Amino acid sequence: MTALGFIGAGNMGFALIKGFQNWVSASDKLRKIKLHVYDALPEKREELTNLKFSVLGSEIEIAKSCKYIVFACKPQQLSELLGKIKPHLTQDSVLISLCAGISAEFICKRTSADAKVVLVMPNMPMLLGEGASAIARNEAVSGKEFDFARSVIESCGTAEVVPLDKMNEIICINASSPAFIYLFSKCFTDYAAEQGIDEKVALNLFAKTLTGASKMLTESGFGIDELIAQVSSKGGTTLAGLEALRSGGFEQIVKNACEACTKRAHELGG
Repeated sequence: MTALGFIGAGNMGFALIKGFQNWVSASDKLRKIKLHVYDALPEKREELTNLKFSVLGSEIEIAKSCKYIVFACKPQQLSELLGKIKPHLTQDSVLISLCAGISAEFICKRTSADAKVVLVMPNMPMLLGEGASAIARNEAVSGKEFDFARSVIESCGTAEVVPLDKMNEIICINASSPAFIYLFSKCFTDYAAEQGIDEKVALNLFAKTLTGASKMLTESGFGIDELIAQVSSKGGTTLAGLEALRSGGFEQIVKNACEACTKRAHELGG
């Protein structure tokens, strides 16, 4: 029996718990996995119990009971948490962190030098089973262990492997970018409202456009520059809009946002 434990059941943690439970239930191959959860909030533990999850009484019980331990807490809480469970970890424990800015070195320093660490940077669409997560491991994690950890994350979407030393840099690409996209979307719907267009109509059109554009990026076979060119007829409306974006420093603004995300991630991990 493989034991998987979650510490933390906030939005992201709960989405992953539910997604993995559903995935396990649908697969005979995975029925030998035992799922345990713990959250510091009594009301959250009660909710999880009512949903028929195996709720343990403390972080220490999770550490004692589970080979794979998922940290779905706030980055600022992880140092104290690791200190609490350190005496109860074994050489087989695989520590899976969803905490932004936290490095493998950070975790090893607070547990053991040869700790098995998997880092994950998820994003909010995981709540709908449409997550896009970055995942990495240190050398102590075996291929089989990493495959299992990745399967946990992919129960709520997709996961792409990135270098361990680029987990802070990837945050702006998948984890923070939904907020940027929402702000970008708001600019369009606000403009529509100014023009007397129903906001819901504009939102539906823009959201569907995002979905279609996303598929064009991944499935059309064209590169990004080619796709831009296909929409930008000479002397047309799109080209006029692109020129306005570029003259307003749009590309540099996006780069600045990415760099600010990365800087803050390094600060959190410090």
